[in-house]
Amino acid sequence: MPLVRRFRVPALSGALAVLICALISRPYADMGGEWTYIRSALRLATTGKILYNGWEAPMLGWQLYLGAAFIKLFGFSITTVRMSTWLVAMTLAFLLQRVMVRAGISERNAVFGTLAFVLSPLYLTLSVCYTSDIFGLFAVVLCLYGCLRALEASTDRACVAWICFAVAGNDICGTARQIVWLGVLVMVPSTLWLLRERRRVLIEGAVATLAGYVFVFACMRWMARQPYINPEHLVVHRGQEYPVLATLFHAFPEVLLLLLPILVPFLPEIRKSLRRSAAVLSVLSLAYLLILLVLRWKHITLHPLLEPTLGDVINVSGINVNAILKGTPPVFLLNHWVRLLLTATVASGLIGLAASMLRTGGKPLPEGAPRTVSWAHLGVILVPFSVVYSLILIPRAGQSLLVDRYLLELALVAAVCVVRYYQDCLQPKLPGSVLFLTGLLAIYGIACTHNTYSFYRARVRLAAELRAAGVPDTSVDNGWEYNIAVELQHADYINWPAIVIPAHAYVPQPPLPAGTCPMFFHDVTPHIIPLYGVSFDPNACYGPAPFAPVHYSRWPYRTRGTLYVVRYLPPKA
Repeated sequence: MPLVRRFRVPALSGALAVLICALISRPYADMGGEWTYIRSALRLATTGKILYNGWEAPMLGWQLYLGAAFIKLFGFSITTVRMSTWLVAMTLAFLLQRVMVRAGISERNAVFGTLAFVLSPLYLTLSVCYTSDIFGLFAVVLCLYGCLRALEASTDRACVAWICFAVAGNDICGTARQIVWLGVLVMVPSTLWLLRERRRVLIEGAVATLAGYVFVFACMRWMARQPYINPEHLVVHRGQEYPVLATLFHAFPEVLLLLLPILVPFLPEIRKSLRRSAAVLSVLSLAYLLILLVLRWKHITLHPLLEPTLGDVINVSGINVNAILKGTPPVFLLNHWVRLLLTATVASGLIGLAASMLRTGGKPLPEGAPRTVSWAHLGVILVPFSVVYSLILIPRAGQSLLVDRYLLELALVAAVCVVRYYQDCLQPKLPGSVLFLTGLLAIYGIACTHNTYSFYRARVRLAAELRAAGVPDTSVDNGWEYNIAVELQHADYINWPAIVIPAHAYVPQPPLPAGTCPMFFHDVTPHIIPLYGVSFDPNACYGPAPFAPVHYSRWPYRTRGTLYVVRYLPPKA
């Protein structure tokens, strides 16, 4: 036991699981949607300056410095930069297990809860790409860990030290994504409220928090003055209220999907509390019908709530369909019946959770051990953070830009609370079914990650085939991720309409030549005038071009996916 405690073997299990899954999925390709971030890391490594490209909306800080460090150590490649995310994702998995333990969860249950979160398809996919999601989530977990340790500290000196750790960690790591500064802005003040009777802690902690506020303000001022930044707005314009409602109504069920392995243990509660379960089902059904009627009244179509409800990173195709290629990608495993089963399981788990809370009234088990961090303390720390975080997502929902990866922080809070509740009020140990379902989802996540990067590699091979035939990249629509990389080879920034510095940086573009097949994001990549495009359908646009198709593997199928080159202009042209 001393050796286990010394090396934190239970916490290491999550980190090793993330690494093994990443290696199995073979996530290497010379393209991806995070190319603008990778390019900024390369420019930082070569020039020592942080330079934006017109695409980035989040704050860029320590993420770029870590990527630049990997470039200097191992040389530049897209995979090298992505490896920095692997390191952070592994460290985050280790730290999350310790957070759950500090939140009053046993070591075993903390391992189960951590694995259920970090082996979800969403986390696995994001852990091998250089977007800011994992870096931002790390800032939140680091801050939460410091706050929980501050509550447990026996001396004022140690308590202040942990508060300073939470502030400094969230400030520095929050430079990857400004929304996660809610740690220092909301979570730390909530912790100080719980410690208000300790005068020294309150005063010194308030000073540290104020210093954290100053740091955030200075960073935001610096960011606002950078050229080619894509500014965020926290205002919902008039007329967007009902689209916001529709988007949020589809978004938050996605959080439940991320919690699937730890919701399934609540299914037996439906049988134990049939009346309560029926009442919960009735309330949820009435709420759904009411929202449906309101949106129909406003002529807004509400798509069926089938998981995955958002369809961004986790989608029915099992690859990054946001490439916006022509044609329809084939469905990967998640056919209509599987989606119905997933939706029914998630909804039943939610009903079982609500019914169990009505049955037990939140009373802990008699044999339960006393916890150093009470439910009241957890509520004060986590609830204000979650509420403010949700409110800040509303503008994105109004612009139809709310995607599943923005919900990681809310899923993290929900995971901690659900595991703690099951342990305190139902059973001391999570059942083995949690680990079994986590393994199934991990297998699915590995397959999706592999298929996405295999899909990327196929598009790179198609681009090389076209170049060899004398067709430049600027004459090919290869999906917006590849197109942005091509555009940045010919311009210093993406021609994004929201750019305000320098003035008039955005230049409206004329439409494509008459008869050209439509191209997504043509206005932001004006150097690309497509003659050909990559498609899932060989008969899209003006039919097949005289180039060989390229295949990409689709685990676990033997049938490979196929990409074709199609004409964007009539054959005579």
